[in-house]
Amino acid sequence: MIKIVRAKLHGLRVTGADLNYHGSITLDPEQCELSGIYPMEFVEIWNKSSGARITTYVIYGEPGSRCCILNGAAARTCQKGDELIIAASDYCDPSQLYEIKPRILTYLPNNEVDQVLNYDVFASKERPYDFRIVDVDKHTIEDCHTYPNVDVAAIRNNLADKGWSPEEIEAFVASHFTL
Repeated sequence: MIKIVRAKLHGLRVTGADLNYHGSITLDPEQCELSGIYPMEFVEIWNKSSGARITTYVIYGEPGSRCCILNGAAARTCQKGDELIIAASDYCDPSQLYEIKPRILTYLPNNEVDQVLNYDVFASKERPYDFRIVDVDKHTIEDCHTYPNVDVAAIRNNLADKGWSPEEIEAFVASHFTL
């Protein structure tokens, strides 16, 4: 058995921290449902701003709130506005990797879901376990993200079309791609 990512919230920003709460991370249940993260499930949290790595459990906040609130001791690991990666995991036999399609949500700076992606393990000519990222809205392999052949110029144009400022676009590109 190997431990794998089962669901991930990538780039969610901290909206609050409550040191006096009993513990956990409070998340929007609508976003959790979209990604497949359950209440009381333990998740790994990686703070892209500080490098802090913690484990805690999920509780649901107000539906539609886009909240991300670290509670109890976890509140000491972040500040409002910090960008997080939150991952739920599971165990499987490597032979099951072809069937498992982890759901990944990426976020705009206001915690609105930007993209819904799936990780896809497949057998290629090069290796029995190859990897690609597929945009769920596209539903085709031709439209998937396969690294390292990312068209960063197209990504910049797409984000500009969505109303992102030049500073937000460059921060996103710098945090997601090595140029």
